[in-house]
Amino acid sequence: MVKQIIFSISILITLGVFGYTTLRVISFFKLTKANFPIKDFWKRIVLTIKVVLLQSKIFRRPVLGFLHAIILWGFIVILVGSLEMIIDGITGTERILSFMGPVYDVVFALGDIYGFLILISIIVFLFRRLFLHVPRFSGIEMKPISHKDANFALTLILLLMISLLGMNAFYIASHPDNYQGVFPISAIIAQWFSGMSHENLHILHEVNWWTHILLICLFANILPYSKHFHVFMSAPNVFLSRLEPLGYMSNMENVTKEVKLMLDPDAAFADPPEGETEAIERFGVLDVEDVSWKNYFDSLACTECGRCTAVCPANITGKMLSPRKVMMDLRARMKEKAPGLIKNKEFSDNKSFIKDYVSAEEIWACTTCNACAQECPININHPSLILDLRRYLVMEEAAAPAELNAVFTNIENNGAPWQYSPDDRMLWADELEISILADKFNEGKKPEYLFWVGSAGAFDDRYKKVTRAFAKILKYLDVDYAVLGTEETDSGDIARRAGNEMLFQMQALQNIEIFNTYEVKKIITCDPHDYNTFLNEYPDLGGKYEVIHHTQFLNNFIKEGKLKITSQKFKDKTIVFHDPCYLGRANGEYKAPRKVLNAIPSTKVEMKRNKSYALCCGAGGGQMFKECEKGDKEIFIERTEEALETKADIIATACPFCMVMMTDGLKYKNKEEEIFNYDIAELVADGLEL
Repeated sequence: MVKQIIFSISILITLGVFGYTTLRVISFFKLTKANFPIKDFWKRIVLTIKVVLLQSKIFRRPVLGFLHAIILWGFIVILVGSLEMIIDGITGTERILSFMGPVYDVVFALGDIYGFLILISIIVFLFRRLFLHVPRFSGIEMKPISHKDANFALTLILLLMISLLGMNAFYIASHPDNYQGVFPISAIIAQWFSGMSHENLHILHEVNWWTHILLICLFANILPYSKHFHVFMSAPNVFLSRLEPLGYMSNMENVTKEVKLMLDPDAAFADPPEGETEAIERFGVLDVEDVSWKNYFDSLACTECGRCTAVCPANITGKMLSPRKVMMDLRARMKEKAPGLIKNKEFSDNKSFIKDYVSAEEIWACTTCNACAQECPININHPSLILDLRRYLVMEEAAAPAELNAVFTNIENNGAPWQYSPDDRMLWADELEISILADKFNEGKKPEYLFWVGSAGAFDDRYKKVTRAFAKILKYLDVDYAVLGTEETDSGDIARRAGNEMLFQMQALQNIEIFNTYEVKKIITCDPHDYNTFLNEYPDLGGKYEVIHHTQFLNNFIKEGKLKITSQKFKDKTIVFHDPCYLGRANGEYKAPRKVLNAIPSTKVEMKRNKSYALCCGAGGGQMFKECEKGDKEIFIERTEEALETKADIIATACPFCMVMMTDGLKYKNKEEEIFNYDIAELVADGLEL
């Protein structure tokens, strides 16, 4: 009875402390903002099975992924044994679940094997942390306490496995002829102690039993105050993931209201419902009370593994941005400010998340390439928080970099990021027969496709050649299409990624009105950024269309046998493809561009980082229009160097931004006379000799 009483008191203390911690965390969540609705439960269950149970993202690094998977799978199996220990401790029984017979034998045999494998895995992880100095375990955010925290947690797990194996081994040794269960590893260990007295073996069993269960109690209550809180938070965080493609950025409903009032001033004078007052809501995120519940959930779930920072193009090239730091800073800032806010909603400590924790330099270094979100093993979405920080700087403080302010002005006045007249939008089509949608519509005709040229396709001297090449292909394929001509205006993608949500929505609503006027159903574009925006983000504002990237369009005709490239122009050339972030990671399209290239007689090679692992060109998130932040080198140089390592003759791209950056990279490396950068549309057009 004494053992049962002591054990029960220990469990009650554990549950009491854990309950207090849980209520504290819940109170912090109450300070955050609403986010997306939780629906599509079946999709979420499938996603959780894939990412958590099958460790799909962890296995992106196969060897370490396997070791980590062993720990997860082992803990799930060993949990049954822990449950048995709790029941035994309260009731005074021994191995109470043994009535399950063969099932018990299988489960506990697996638990015994996993206990040993986890022990080995933890030793490997501790060795890596203590002696190998892995780069992703370092960084300005990784203070000594972070390393001590990780090492302490790993040591606790090591002791848990030692005590588990010890408990089983001494149980077997003290019951050599009648023990319950199958324990392959512990049975071997038990042989080492076969000469000890039954009394001593029983004492050692009890020591290991108590050590194991008390370590579990300690571990459970230390976790919420350490990075290993992810043991509890990871699976729920994955289940609560955004289900949209990575390229999707959430719509700001409060901005939509403002924009619609601007478009319909009379609505501004409408009286709100009786008893309701219109609360003034801050645009973007200044401090922790502005973040969404999902942002804060992400920060609590963060394992501090550094996989996000290790693939961040800004961090790779020596800039201040570390996606891991942003999440750790949010967690730390909430811990600092939340207690005051709970007592007083108006509480202020004269500090803020922006500036005091995350600097403007960090925020503006992001290319929104989504490499961090792609790599995170528990589906944390760092860019969504970074974008909200930009939204605050732009819309509340007008604190965007000067170059981006100029871009905003140009989009607002000229419908393009550059200072060109909208009347010049069709100059790219000089001497080409291009149908204008308005003319077709006035004739009572509705072309099957709208060819969205985009600002770069209309005004950038280099990318005009791509637009012309694709227009020639469309003619060759006898596609029924038209362009908007001078009615076309910027999609707003740059404005949104640079934090100017109001300008984005003004552009989007204007475009949607034009599309709907002409009853547009299908849109083809060569720009992955516009492709992503039309496909994923315009629907939030009422614009739903079938959107096709030009590589997908060409691939469809190749599959149907309507497009065959027999020219041997590139037969002796080697081509390497650079994956655009907003076609690849943002929307999961890796096959179409490669299949089109494979249809061109030539040799194909890949860069070391390709497909979902591909490095950004450095242009996204408005970066192409401003000076990059201080670092060791510019991102486009890093990517160009990687392309040059392949010894390819041609760097193929499928994005106007990538075209600019890779061309600049070749010039920087003095290779523009030897290595050529072509869009896939140009290669197809040349292959068809158009």
